[in-house]
Amino acid sequence: MLDFSLTGILAKIASHLAEKNIPIFAISTFNTDYVLVKAEYEMEALSVLGQAEYQIVTGESAC
Repeated sequence: MLDFSLTGILAKIASHLAEKNIPIFAISTFNTDYVLVKAEYEMEALSVLGQAEYQIVTGESAC
């Protein structure tokens, strides 16, 4: 869970993906944000965000 005082987290993630022309669908809730990508972009998105040192949660581990 992210601290509410943090700003720009989603913008930074979206920016990394936009640089590689990876479209996203972002969902923001009270507790967290979710960034969804189409299956055809999954591996590239994981690579881009991994290189940017983001911790990735996928599939059933996200539940």
